Amino acid sequence: MERKDGQDHVVRGTAADGQIRAFAAASKDLTEAARQAHNTSPVATAALGRLLTAGVMMGAMMKGDKDLLTLKIQAQGPLQGITVTADAHGNVKGYVGEPNVCIPANAQGKLDVARAVGAGSLQVIKDLGMKEPYLGQTELQTGEIAEDLTYYFAASEQVPSSVGLGVLMDRDNTVRQAGGFIIQLMPDTREEVIAQLEKNIRGLKPVTSMLDAGLTPGQMLETVLTGLDVELLETTFCRFFCNCERARVEKALISIGRKEIEEMIQEGKDVELNCHFCNSHYIFTPEDLKEILSRCMR
Repeated sequence: MERKDGQDHVVRGTAADGQIRAFAAASKDLTEAARQAHNTSPVATAALGRLLTAGVMMGAMMKGDKDLLTLKIQAQGPLQGITVTADAHGNVKGYVGEPNVCIPANAQGKLDVARAVGAGSLQVIKDLGMKEPYLGQTELQTGEIAEDLTYYFAASEQVPSSVGLGVLMDRDNTVRQAGGFIIQLMPDTREEVIAQLEKNIRGLKPVTSMLDAGLTPGQMLETVLTGLDVELLETTFCRFFCNCERARVEKALISIGRKEIEEMIQEGKDVELNCHFCNSHYIFTPEDLKEILSRCMR
């Protein structure tokens, strides 16, 4: 099953008789949805889109229905960090600390994601239904995100990997292309397989160039894994989706305590709460607050 009506999706596959596992994604629509939700600048869109794309692919690696993945970049650059959360069903959401970052292009004339991100660390948190979530953390190597994830997989999970991510913007600052791939070597991968993969990656065009040429995620994997007998196994459609809703926001409001809610009521002003992940706004009037308080006391 491959691309359907241009819908974003992740393809999972294997190669070289199971010595390689691979994931590739087309994520243009979900990256554009994030851009619209947060009104991000081009460089902020590129950075967020890359991490969202990584999120949906790493989400596809999880097996449990309720498994959750969080990718968190805490860094000193003007973006003020990036947070992305994904599940195993293709749903992903995220935000940057400062969505309006505008900085000059890099020496290659491209969006300077590395400078926008800055020095810092990458955290990977996997809630797999255990007593404690899995937490892995590495220092950022370049701020380009793909290279940082490549380093994370090798250093924290001991899985040799190659990660490619890209976001291409149009002249009107909307998203033209977005996507990526993650290639991982299984234990005891033969030397000739590694050599072929390295050769392929050296000659590879950028992710956005492949997507702009019309390649689907499956065709992208076939290109990255040329000569290694690729088998495409599964497709997961993906989207930018936030599960926030008024009832959940009410619970968060209740958690601040009765005294604080009573003080808000006495002020006589509307209270506005915003969701970081999707930038939705929830307004609670003093009458709403009184109703919430009365329900808490029943």
